[in-house]
Amino acid sequence: MSSNISKAEKREAAREQARQLREAQARRERRNRNLLITGVIVLIVVVAVAVFAIVRQGSKPAISAVKEVPANTQVKDGGISLGSSLTAGTANEGAPTIDVYLDYTCPYCAQFEKINADSINELVKAGDATVVYHPVAILDRTGNFSGFSGRAAAAAATVADKAPEAFNAFHTALYDMYTSSGATEGVASTEPDEQAIIDTAVKAGVPQDVANTVGDGTFTDWVGATTEQFRKDGFSGTPTVLINGKDFQNWSQPGALADAVKAAQ
Repeated sequence: MSSNISKAEKREAAREQARQLREAQARRERRNRNLLITGVIVLIVVVAVAVFAIVRQGSKPAISAVKEVPANTQVKDGGISLGSSLTAGTANEGAPTIDVYLDYTCPYCAQFEKINADSINELVKAGDATVVYHPVAILDRTGNFSGFSGRAAAAAATVADKAPEAFNAFHTALYDMYTSSGATEGVASTEPDEQAIIDTAVKAGVPQDVANTVGDGTFTDWVGATTEQFRKDGFSGTPTVLINGKDFQNWSQPGALADAVKAAQ
């Protein structure tokens, strides 16, 4: 028998080799496609986890990263609520809520206080509203909250923490001392010094030992966090006033705030 391969056999061998090459190529393509799909899935998962982490971190209150948080303040935004006793950390359950975001060096905040403080106190003492003050330091341009804006907010936090029953009087006194000092927004050279804040605290009913600590820096980071949270919440200027979470802008009209609160009851 002849050992020579016939042309037909050569063609068959060539076809078989081509088939094997096609199958090998198909396997490589499937493998590459599967690797690509797996890679895309992994990338999507990684991106999703990263986005979730960013969103979760962004949704956390800025105060959650602060080590020293004053008692009688709200963890979510640093608000200091007052109920019928006008004591920091209390509330009138079921009553409308007045939120006031303020900077103690803001002249418009001082106007708000002058026009509305008595009405707010009357409403709160009667149980008809809860007021929540939110001290921020958006006008402190020192970079480390060492201006009166930052120091006053930190002092308010100290009083809320250690002498909550004196907070409301001290809150009002901080406005009075700043405006009577002759200081104007952003002029640090004429701002009240630490001793002036201590003396004002004592006159407002804060015990001397507590007043002596208002400038120790304990709540400086807290002030930075309340100020950051203020911006994270979409606010930009003070005073920002909310009644049951709704923006109230007619605060400069005497009696308008009280009427709005009564309408919200």
